[in-house]
Amino acid sequence: MKHTVHEVELSNGARGLLINIPDASVMTFEVNFRAGEYLVPKVKWETPHIMEHVLLGANELIPKARIFQAEFEKNGAYSNASTGSYDITYEAECADFEWDRIADLLLTAITKPLFLEEEFIAEFGNVVEELSMRSNKHERHLSLALREAFGFKVLTDQKRIALIDNVTLPDIRNHYTRTHTASNMRFVIAGNLPKNRQKLLAGLIESIELDNGGGRLELPTEKPRPLEKPLYIHNSSVKNLYFFLDTFMGRRMEDHEADALSLINTMLTETLYSRILGKAREHGLVYGMGSSFGQTKDSSNWWFGSQVMPKNAPALFKIITNELGLVFKGELAEDEIISAKQYALGRYQRSGQTVSGTAAGYAGRYFFDDHIEDYYKIPERIDAVTKERIVKVSRDMFAEKTWGLGALGSSGEPFVEDLRHHVAGLWE
Repeated sequence: MKHTVHEVELSNGARGLLINIPDASVMTFEVNFRAGEYLVPKVKWETPHIMEHVLLGANELIPKARIFQAEFEKNGAYSNASTGSYDITYEAECADFEWDRIADLLLTAITKPLFLEEEFIAEFGNVVEELSMRSNKHERHLSLALREAFGFKVLTDQKRIALIDNVTLPDIRNHYTRTHTASNMRFVIAGNLPKNRQKLLAGLIESIELDNGGGRLELPTEKPRPLEKPLYIHNSSVKNLYFFLDTFMGRRMEDHEADALSLINTMLTETLYSRILGKAREHGLVYGMGSSFGQTKDSSNWWFGSQVMPKNAPALFKIITNELGLVFKGELAEDEIISAKQYALGRYQRSGQTVSGTAAGYAGRYFFDDHIEDYYKIPERIDAVTKERIVKVSRDMFAEKTWGLGALGSSGEPFVEDLRHHVAGLWE
């Protein structure tokens, strides 16, 4: 969607982006605090998550959660919140005609929560149910266990359930006071935002009743460690094999490196004609397979993962090894790169069709390090990717030999160790 972006830095320390999308019929709000689990002791791990649940409840304006939600949603507005290792993000979307009412309600919930005992007890139970539901997802269980093994600040849902009884209502209140300050706050608001609305929103946020605080809280230092042997989680009820294969680089990528890695990732797994997934499906080895990359403050990560029947796993791992080996050698046809660029360009254009999609294109990076992406330069960045850049960043992701394999199923550790042996040469 056609839009312009304006960053505001307010006197209370809050910072954010106001994205003007003329004639938009909805408005979206994302309000972020550096307030995730890394800030609490492991024994109190669930404190931020429960706090996030309780916060969008009773407040000084409306002293009961259900009444607050009824008022918030009466014209079809939507609200939600999410907690991760690093951040808590509160979000809302509403019709344009009630943007000011919803903005006021959302900011009231964030700045004037009551944290009632009865709502703490209720949401404590709801979080247990949520974690129990998530703990049944084998892919999630493996992913979290593997991240923990690499040394990142995460816990599996099973461990979180075991620790949750340690969290008390005073823990919730203390964590709120520590993290919900104006200078630790970032926001992205998108919709029809002419200058007068931008001024009203900036004034509303500048006048919130939060302590100014001491600035944006620092992200943790996390240096991934290589795994000397596979992480294997035995589950006799699982007949196929879940796996993730991860490799790390001990620094954040430059934008041009991330662009190149994104393109080769597309070429390897993102389509049914891709080099790994397409070939594997052609041989009837696997229904689906994914890969992607991510970054923390100190590292970059590229992963590959799937579910596969054990009898098909060696052949799939051989395809992974062969195709990555060809990339390292630079055996990429120019027309294949051009095709991947066209795919990436189409995906980029689809991503910005909605107000929320446009906001999301800015929020992730902005909340991470205050960087403002230039949305309109993305086609130019895609076009600038070369074979040489693809080969270099692909090799660099394997050069430091920080890697590991994780698997969940009933195949046994020797079987998974044999799969590790199949791919170990990629790091040599």
